[in-house]
Amino acid sequence: MNPTSIEIIGAILFGIALVHTFSTKFFERLAHTRPAHAGTWHFLGEVEVVFGFWAMILVIVMLIIEGKDAATTYLNGQSFTEPMFVFAIMVVAGSRPILQFAMLCVKTIAQRISWSEGKAFYFVTLSFVPLLGSLITEPAAMTLAGLILLQRYYSKEISTQLKYVTLGVLFVNISIGGTMTSFAAPPVLMVAGKWGWDNTFMLTTFGWKAALAVLVNALAATLLFQHELSKMKNEEDAPRVKVPFLVVLIHLVFLIGVVVFAHHPVVFIGLLLFFIGFTHAYERYQDPLILREGLMVGFFLAGLVVLGGYQKWWLQPLLTDMDNTTLYFGATLLTAFTDNAALTYLGSLLEGTSAEFRYALVAGAVTGGGLTVIANAPNPAGFSILKGSFKDGAIHPLGLLVAALPPTFVAILAFQLL
Repeated sequence: MNPTSIEIIGAILFGIALVHTFSTKFFERLAHTRPAHAGTWHFLGEVEVVFGFWAMILVIVMLIIEGKDAATTYLNGQSFTEPMFVFAIMVVAGSRPILQFAMLCVKTIAQRISWSEGKAFYFVTLSFVPLLGSLITEPAAMTLAGLILLQRYYSKEISTQLKYVTLGVLFVNISIGGTMTSFAAPPVLMVAGKWGWDNTFMLTTFGWKAALAVLVNALAATLLFQHELSKMKNEEDAPRVKVPFLVVLIHLVFLIGVVVFAHHPVVFIGLLLFFIGFTHAYERYQDPLILREGLMVGFFLAGLVVLGGYQKWWLQPLLTDMDNTTLYFGATLLTAFTDNAALTYLGSLLEGTSAEFRYALVAGAVTGGGLTVIANAPNPAGFSILKGSFKDGAIHPLGLLVAALPPTFVAILAFQLL
């Protein structure tokens, strides 16, 4: 089928958005060298803005070429549940009571390891929290891990190399760590219902391999930087007011509620509004909610949905023409340039696919989920939380790619050889 003119334009704008994603530092430099329009350059230098901005351009083009009815029909046909869910789960999971509870859990496990506190806490954060994503969903795990790393490590004087390696391992481990269940990882969620993949299937087919790779990646990063980590004193900042257990429990109930109703925006947005009201009622136990960060990430993902809807015409035939081995590595590579959930969704539309095809597609999609900020839906959340601790407040895409390659290779070995 020949692509329509708007599909071609959509693909071109998608490509421009990809280039823009890798060029944000250029706009940040323009903000410093051309202060007259610094606001505009700062705006264009925000990674979270990129796909939303170019999605807006696409909608304007659609309005001009096809008219209002066609544009609104297209937008109404897209699902924005995932961007809304990521926003909601970031706000709830990023609250002080939830973060303190997660820190306590990590500290309790770390104390069982006969290493220095800095090493043990780092290892548990990069292993236990990503695997926890199989229960609380990957976006929630990314939010918690990002905030823990920010408080314990990134806010201190650590090397740039450690920052990038940690980020690469975190992104890869979150992407594969959510595959022990059928509902936590976005690329799995897209196909689990249609293909009949339940929790038992996921654990026995993907989960144990992913868990092994997560542990290897976390251990390798810990040993690589053990001297730097061992010197760090991870003293927690004393909270202004001790958070009562009942408040923590209520926050956990809100978190579980948002996770359980992850596919029902009317419910989880309602829970979010009640949650915001509760935090205002007990403001003395709260830090400022990460509303701005959550909205920016939601905007990013919504833009990806709008632009991604016009990529089916070239992505789906590309997947069809691959054998299983090529498909696995092709999906790993393609994931770096498009959201892995969109990739598996397109694959699920193909009829009569074999079990080997399905495994290769999903395994490849989660394997490549840490290579770029757009590869996996939770990545923008971690990016938004941690970017301020990098030089000039920006994470270099090439630095992330290089840091993510070794843990991605470990994931390849796990999914291909085991």
